Amino acid sequence: MRPFTYERATSAEDALTRHYGHDGHGGATYYLGGGTNLVDLMRLGVETPARLVDVAHLPYDQIQLTPGGALLIGAAMTNSALAADRTVREGHPMLAQAVLAGASGQIRNKATVGGNLLQRTRCSYFQDTAKPCNKRDPGSGCPAREGEHHNLAILGHSEACVATHPSDMAVALSALDASVHVLGRGGARTIPMDEFHRLPDNEPERDTVLEPGDLVTAVEVPPLGMRSRYRKVRERASFAFALVSIAAALDVDPDSGAVRDVRLALGGVAHKPWRAWFGEEALRGGPATRESFLRAAEAELDAAEPLRDNAYKVPLARNLIVRTLTELAEAAGVTEAGEGTAS
Repeated sequence: MRPFTYERATSAEDALTRHYGHDGHGGATYYLGGGTNLVDLMRLGVETPARLVDVAHLPYDQIQLTPGGALLIGAAMTNSALAADRTVREGHPMLAQAVLAGASGQIRNKATVGGNLLQRTRCSYFQDTAKPCNKRDPGSGCPAREGEHHNLAILGHSEACVATHPSDMAVALSALDASVHVLGRGGARTIPMDEFHRLPDNEPERDTVLEPGDLVTAVEVPPLGMRSRYRKVRERASFAFALVSIAAALDVDPDSGAVRDVRLALGGVAHKPWRAWFGEEALRGGPATRESFLRAAEAELDAAEPLRDNAYKVPLARNLIVRTLTELAEAAGVTEAGEGTAS
């Protein structure tokens, strides 16, 4: 048992004061939301905070509609409440689907939106304190590169780390062009979702661009206006992390069958949610056909560098992109030839 101090913040400003007030005074201070990831890591000895500042009870547990039509989702909102919200289900179905694809109902009832974004990798070497791991102990090495890596990264990894980010929700938020509202020592700021998480490079211990003491207060999701879907491929039907997942949205001209807009993000393939910028660019303005979807998938996955045992993820991701976009195109009434159906 490692002793730690527990404190409950009464406001965001109070949380910051409690965090910064402990700087340099004997150990790390962590914010505590639902605790569904942090407490597990404390039990494993991976995380050893000297004090926890509970922020789960701060007044950030609601969804507000901004004047521009965006959703402002409080960071303390539970995953279950987010997935059940009617505005989310109807306007951003892939976000609701992504949240429901993660964990169990009991965990979703406790886990928070902010905590979901900040959860750590499930790489077995990271979670085993008897093994070296650059993410847990910088400079100790990455045994996963030559060891067990069948469910680790194929895109954006480095010699220092091949871990993947586990969040389903973050993949959907990436495709939705969401942004993260943060309060820190320098005041409030907003970080685009695609810039929030980091690739490992030579600092795999840093999952995000957050500075010590930064507090996530909300996630802002702009209007979408496209059909969308989240699909997750996993080794068992529930309670499993993605081998590969996709958040996709597609807008097709009903007359010409051309792609007017598209959003693609992949999960289970990189250290962060992987926004498929090359694939999107390859599709815009072209026909919404299986052949076009295949070319776009190949354009995105051309940068893949699979390891010894995870090359299967490349065709899996390719097929997932093609199948999901094809279904979205068919739902829009587009034929295989890329022409709009008669109305």
